[in-house]
Amino acid sequence: MAFNFLCRCFLAAFLLPFVAAAAAAATSFQARCLLFAPQKYIQNSTLNILSFVPKGTNLTFPDNDATCARPYQVVSVDLCRVALSIPTSHRSSITYELWLPSTWTGRILATGNGGIDGCVRYEDLAYGTLNGFATYGSNNGHNGTTGVPFYRNPDIVQDFAWRALHTSVTSGKKLIKLFYQQSFRTSYYLGCSLGGRQGIKSSQKFPTDFDGIVAGSPAVDFNNLISWRASFFPITGSSTSTDFISPALWSVIHEEVLKQCDEIDGVMDGIIENPNLCHFNATATLCPTGVSSNCLNAVQVGMVEKIFSPLLNGNGDLIYPAMQPGSELMAVQKLYAGAPFSYSQDWFRYVVYNNPSWDPATFTYLDSLAAESLNPFDIRTWPSLSDLRAFRNANGKMITFHGGQDNQITSFNTERFYDGLLAEAADDHSCQLDDFYRFFRVPGMFHYSAGPGGWVIGQQGGSPANGIAFNSSVNVLAAVVNWVENRVAPKSILGTKFVNDTVSLGIELQRNHCLYPLTSTYIGGDSTLPSSWSCS
Repeated sequence: MAFNFLCRCFLAAFLLPFVAAAAAAATSFQARCLLFAPQKYIQNSTLNILSFVPKGTNLTFPDNDATCARPYQVVSVDLCRVALSIPTSHRSSITYELWLPSTWTGRILATGNGGIDGCVRYEDLAYGTLNGFATYGSNNGHNGTTGVPFYRNPDIVQDFAWRALHTSVTSGKKLIKLFYQQSFRTSYYLGCSLGGRQGIKSSQKFPTDFDGIVAGSPAVDFNNLISWRASFFPITGSSTSTDFISPALWSVIHEEVLKQCDEIDGVMDGIIENPNLCHFNATATLCPTGVSSNCLNAVQVGMVEKIFSPLLNGNGDLIYPAMQPGSELMAVQKLYAGAPFSYSQDWFRYVVYNNPSWDPATFTYLDSLAAESLNPFDIRTWPSLSDLRAFRNANGKMITFHGGQDNQITSFNTERFYDGLLAEAADDHSCQLDDFYRFFRVPGMFHYSAGPGGWVIGQQGGSPANGIAFNSSVNVLAAVVNWVENRVAPKSILGTKFVNDTVSLGIELQRNHCLYPLTSTYIGGDSTLPSSWSCS
């Protein structure tokens, strides 16, 4: 016992200096944080919050707009939290959050937004700082998830289109250098949906803002996306209309989609590997004579056919591609819900027409022409290869991914966008698109997260990053870091699906998501294992 006592004493004496050093470092970091005066360096800014946040703190945001649905965030590392209000014009400003981790890798990370909202993605700030990035984000120029602040205020629209993010970048780079007393090594961006559009827009308009960009499920061709989403309500009618297709009937339709298309890839697993091969025949859901339940009438079949058709103008020209089959169970929650899609309704009311009384039930392709013609601050975001040349010449790298069962932005649009760039690159022998911009389809993923496929690829904070390592083979943010810093371009990204989407229950399946235009092809064996599939 005396020996054990001596060992414990020796161990305590050995560890004491290290514990003391760690405590001193934490105290020093906290003091440095509380002495920082960021408002002195950003013109006309107002300091809202400056605080040291210890690891494990559950931060609450009582002043955050309730529609953002982000009342709290657990912080996983010691950090210095900075919140500023930064004016962008005499009648607009951004709410800006900068989280500075005590252990910094020299990397910085900007985070994007979603929908038409003005919500800071605190889960992404926590995700970035957990992995050593000094991380920042903003409310994109307005608070909450509605478009009302856009009404008769083009300055706020300009913030939303591009200025809020660029202001965040310039402010972040300056403050991070001042706080750490050294320059950053590399600058990154992470965003999905609207955030994906923001990243692609930045690569075009501000090619040196970021060294690496992850632009997931991007809302490119933004004006026409708004119109495409608006087009569903006139098709479905209200939820009280006679022929409205209920969620229960959409389940019937979904089962028929899987019956026709799931096994095209050789495996019945609820995942449609390549939706381009699924040519859904809606007439298979038509009620036989004398049957009226768990099937569709002729009017409803016609609705489904319209829903799975592209949006065209009066001359039959494409406005926006069709919804891909397989997304029905989630799409019925918003796009097919028998109510106007709120983002589209607000955009037409408060931006396109400046008319809060505009009726979304009256939408036609003529409204899409009005939206595209207005195109405020070039929000469309549909760059050509030449538009991206400056980003390429600055050695920028960009990764886009898109879920094959996306329920809010059809994956066919991202393919259309990337196919256009590939066609340009084929005619330009001086530029190989894959040298700086790569696209990965993620079969079985809904709108940038969740779904029956291997959807966990580190694309956001929270569930999309839980349970996987910050490793370039399984994490898309780590993949772009590896590409930028080590010049190792990703050839595939291994996606993970956990049992019941719960990490503690273990892995249900994993699958390598292929570099476009390659497709994940079943080669035999246990279909839940990545070794049973190849990219071809």
